[in-house]
Amino acid sequence: MSSYGFKMNSNHLHDTFAVLFSFLFTITHLFNNGVSCGATPLNHANIDMTLASNEFVMINFYADWCKFSNMLQPIFDEAADKIKESFSEPGRVVFGKVDCDKEGGIATRFHISKYPTLKVIRNGQPAKREYRGQRSVEAFVEFVKKQLADPIKEFNTLQELHDIDKKARAVIGYFHSKEVKEYDVFRRVASNLKEDCLFHVGFGEAVRAMHPPDQPLIVFRPDHATPEIEHESYNGSLTLYDELNAWLTDKCVPLVREITFENAEELTEEGLPFLILFHKPDDVNTVKLYKEIVLTELISEKQSINFLTADGERFAHPLHHLGKSPDDLPLIAIDSFRHMYLFSDISQMTVPGKLKQFVHDLYSGKLHREFHFGPESGSPIEIVQIQMGNLQIGGDSGGDTKQVTKPPESTFKKLAPSKNRYTLLRDEL
Repeated sequence: MSSYGFKMNSNHLHDTFAVLFSFLFTITHLFNNGVSCGATPLNHANIDMTLASNEFVMINFYADWCKFSNMLQPIFDEAADKIKESFSEPGRVVFGKVDCDKEGGIATRFHISKYPTLKVIRNGQPAKREYRGQRSVEAFVEFVKKQLADPIKEFNTLQELHDIDKKARAVIGYFHSKEVKEYDVFRRVASNLKEDCLFHVGFGEAVRAMHPPDQPLIVFRPDHATPEIEHESYNGSLTLYDELNAWLTDKCVPLVREITFENAEELTEEGLPFLILFHKPDDVNTVKLYKEIVLTELISEKQSINFLTADGERFAHPLHHLGKSPDDLPLIAIDSFRHMYLFSDISQMTVPGKLKQFVHDLYSGKLHREFHFGPESGSPIEIVQIQMGNLQIGGDSGGDTKQVTKPPESTFKKLAPSKNRYTLLRDEL
């Protein structure tokens, strides 16, 4: 009996191992052949670690009851699988998803007001704008590959370094090789700021004449229209990401920025009115003067208004709303996202306090009042007459009649993203 029993137990054990081996083989086969795992579910327990330990994270904020979320989910999951195949090294990229009904705290933290919303987190910091490109597997994969492409252009001669575009702010790195930790930190910071600065790097023999051998160096070079020092070297630790990122963010994101059709959406998302210098493309002197005035007189206003320059030929449409054309350049205007107000005489911007008063008059309501009832004495605005009818001013016995005018509507608000592009929160339906 014992021999028979042992035989039965051995057979049973053999069968168990056979089943287990078959199961493990199947799992391994499926894994190695790209079984669909989809995006990584994120919750309060794992989201912070995921964001902190990965260079690039794309998050799909969704709700199960939202039909647009349900349409996107299989596409996003398939894209996540393809991204895992292309970027298999740990710490590089993660596609995540957040069920906003279950994780309301995370949804609030990221200011989610519509479903689905796709946000990008780069090196632990939210990108300036959410993803609004095509929602297909191919588009997602191409977007990630573009975002993770090395943003740094290598130079091999000093002449190439000399030929770097002087109209843009630039950061130049000098390293022994790409394999050093300092370069990896530099690359990660460059991926954050590539929209704000040009990044260039030289290695080995190409940079021996520029600095001592085997001593990495990073230099910031301002654009030629910025009234700053010619060059500035970074003196902090080149192995500390947060320290280098903070220093270069301060250098690369200027007080006065150029608005383009490519960045207009993210600028409008900041929610601050625009003080814009419209100029001819080659008018470097006026741009430089405007920046100097902002830096010396208006820096205290930076929390309440965005200081911008704009190519007046590319942005001819806002000029048309102001009753102007590229022939009238340069000129200055405020766009409050409700209306546009024109500074009457650009030569007056050099008069101390004039441009600052123009900004203060926006917040006091004076600019809006003057468009309705005419300019007050010494007003720094030009009235653009858009007739709305007549308004009686004075008592019943009759008095002066002034023509009511209306300021031109904002044109830049039309470049802002729609707040209702996708499903609204449930209680707003």
